[in-house]
Amino acid sequence: MGRADARRGQGRGARRAGRRGGIRGLFTWRKMLGTFFGFCLLAMGAFVALYVYVDVPPANATANKQSNVYKYSDGTLLARTGKVNREIVDLAEVPKDVQHAFVAAENKTFYQDQGVDLKGTTRGLFNTLSGKGKQGGSTITQQYVKNYYLTQDPTVSRKLKELVISLKVDQKMSKEDILAGYMNTAYYGRGASGIQAAAQAYYGVDAKDLDLSQGAYLASLLQAPSQYDWAVASKTGKKLVSERWGYTLDNMVEKGWLDSSKRAGMKFDIPQEPKAAPGMEGQTGYLVEAANQELERQGISEEAREAGGWTITLNIDKKRQKELEKAVDRQLESKLDRDGNKTDATVQAGATSVDPKNGEVVALYGGVGATEHWISNATRRDYQPASTFKPLVLASALENGSKTQDGRQIGLDTIYDGTSRRPVVGSDIPFKPQNEDGRSYGDISVQTAMDRSVNSVFAQMVVDVTPTTVKQTALDLGMPDKGFPAVPSITLGTMNASTWDMAGVFATLDSHGKKVNPHIIKSAEHRDRTVEPVDGKGSQVISRKTADTVTRSLTGVVDNGSGHEADTSAYDAAGKTGTSENNKAAWFAGYTPELTTVVALYGESAKAGGEQVTLTGTANSGRANGGGFPAKIWADYTLAALNGGSSTTFDLEDVERGESSVTPTPSETPTQSATPEETEPAETESPSQSPSEYPVEESPPAETPSGTPPPTPSESATVPTDPVDPAEPPDEKPGRDDGNLLGQ
Repeated sequence: MGRADARRGQGRGARRAGRRGGIRGLFTWRKMLGTFFGFCLLAMGAFVALYVYVDVPPANATANKQSNVYKYSDGTLLARTGKVNREIVDLAEVPKDVQHAFVAAENKTFYQDQGVDLKGTTRGLFNTLSGKGKQGGSTITQQYVKNYYLTQDPTVSRKLKELVISLKVDQKMSKEDILAGYMNTAYYGRGASGIQAAAQAYYGVDAKDLDLSQGAYLASLLQAPSQYDWAVASKTGKKLVSERWGYTLDNMVEKGWLDSSKRAGMKFDIPQEPKAAPGMEGQTGYLVEAANQELERQGISEEAREAGGWTITLNIDKKRQKELEKAVDRQLESKLDRDGNKTDATVQAGATSVDPKNGEVVALYGGVGATEHWISNATRRDYQPASTFKPLVLASALENGSKTQDGRQIGLDTIYDGTSRRPVVGSDIPFKPQNEDGRSYGDISVQTAMDRSVNSVFAQMVVDVTPTTVKQTALDLGMPDKGFPAVPSITLGTMNASTWDMAGVFATLDSHGKKVNPHIIKSAEHRDRTVEPVDGKGSQVISRKTADTVTRSLTGVVDNGSGHEADTSAYDAAGKTGTSENNKAAWFAGYTPELTTVVALYGESAKAGGEQVTLTGTANSGRANGGGFPAKIWADYTLAALNGGSSTTFDLEDVERGESSVTPTPSETPTQSATPEETEPAETESPSQSPSEYPVEESPPAETPSGTPPPTPSESATVPTDPVDPAEPPDEKPGRDDGNLLGQ
């Protein structure tokens, strides 16, 4: 028994030893080490294959998208357009200490590492696999790669791609370019992508003007933009971002980028309250659209603009722009009942104000608001400029040394027959325009005819000069409509033009005959190109003597004539009124030595299609002539734009007075006592232009009681007139297309 038990015990021991030997053989250190190295080689091989397989991709769909930024002339923000609120800036535009703040907050070893953090990436992969979601730990290079080339999806494949691409990017790009890319692509909250938009959103400054405290906050913000936005953060959020702000600065001290004594004295700069990004409401949309139209003319297509990245600074003077808006509100909108009065509902106002020295458009009024009425009343060209064209007729006569039918030199003192509906002499196309209220003036000087905007005088003058010559002068001065017919009725402004166009024409007169080109863009810059602004001053298109003579004439319109509502002792002014056919438009085009502004009212139906309708009855004030609301808006704005007035006067070197003395012959000029019926010839029409049967002109306030026959003036005497008749002008005969039937 004893030996049997011993043998059984030895067998059991042997079996146990065998089992122990087998386990030890399976997990020897050599085998374990070999397995480890095999796994490493396999991982390395997989990584090499991944490195070879994964290329640096093109930028993702949003990485390069930017907004276009529009600014006032002083650099303050007007508007941003585009789906992504981003404006890419060069790293050189970001202060050096702000750059260091971003590195200190996110990746202290950025300037020394190879673009990746293996420990952080491994932790991120583990957390992703375990379902813990997005985790930090990436380098600045990795975050840049994620923002610029990849997506924000927390997937293993994205993490692996991020690792490989980061290594390649670090080899190909400089640290400065990577840092710039990171700061420009990161999202900071408040709808701001990139450091420039963030600086504006949180501190109201450009990135170049950030101080270290502000930069450290923006760098700290990136860890949790929504939680760390001071305006909406909880107490915990404010505590956490304050601590991170301090952590960022302490790291800067550790890296030698910030002096410890300066760090000790630094205070947290609380961000401003959030502000809604300026939209297209009010006048903003009109200003942006005018700038875009000018860019289009400069060769920058809509497609190029939509790509974003443009910084467009306008010539718009912020103060003058606000004053123009206030003037329209005070002198027009406050008097309208747009909801209760059908006529008031149709009234549209537009204005353009230009600096005659350089052509800069300093203020523009496009209408009640771009979101309510998108068509800009400042730049639209579907209404006639009416009698604001008459100064161009005089300019053409002076410039070409034109003479009357009996050989007298035309100038301010030249006498014309001002009989209403007097047939023009010397034209193959019959034309017999009616004056305001049918009033006949008899012999009247050109100056007084300009003051009163007497249609019959300028109808004859355009024939004396020839319509073709007048048209050429108008085009030289800046009239845009090259297709209007060269016929006598152009004297009443029967072509189309905008307030922008007419502001350029009158600014040219203001600048002594040197062409003025209105332009709204001061500068337009993109990372890839820069657009040169329009040259605001051109060549001498009419002589200084001609321009100065016209200016002298137009000072009379403001001092004694139809533009008297624009008269004030606070500044020296010249101007011309105009009212188009059937009172569909009313204009005042005026200027001082320092500022040229054109204001217009248009009657536009509120119904679909917006057909032109009469302004008669606007604000229950009868006919809305150019000497009314437009002149009042002009005067209100100009006074404010000139800071309450100006002592600068027109520098007029020479004036053409012309030859005045003449005894009219019955065949040329019907007498004062003749009635329109006695002087009216048989009606004829030209195939190219119908004669105007009932052109009408406005008048200033009465100087004699209504109904009193006006005396026959001598040369430049002031002619009394009847009060403005609030009734509608006589209707045209059916089937006529007589162009502009109103003047002034």
